[in-house]
Amino acid sequence: MPMVGKRLKKVRLEKGYSLSRLAEESGVSKSYLSYLERGLRTNPSLQVLTKIAQTLGCTLEYLLGELIMDQKKLVDVDDELVTVIKNAFNEDLHKVDLEEFREYIKFLNWKATNKS
Repeated sequence: MPMVGKRLKKVRLEKGYSLSRLAEESGVSKSYLSYLERGLRTNPSLQVLTKIAQTLGCTLEYLLGELIMDQKKLVDVDDELVTVIKNAFNEDLHKVDLEEFREYIKFLNWKATNKS
């Protein structure tokens, strides 16, 4: 079972949610949730994952199984980057898009820590 599905099922069960309840409260179909948990769907959009995470009271990063960035190394971001991040969560982006963004954040963190 892919990491997203495994973590989704784990947190769903920990919170005491049935697939039906999660589907109803998140607005994501029961069959799609089942496909995610069983690894039959492996590339859900950030929009879908965000709905699920909000409903279950966990973070998107937890469902993805990785941190987007280490909070100890946060860099100051300008308004343009904040707008880009907000738009990303409103669009139908996929995990590969998040990975590219993650690499960009890593670069910004490296750049901030290696200033001379």
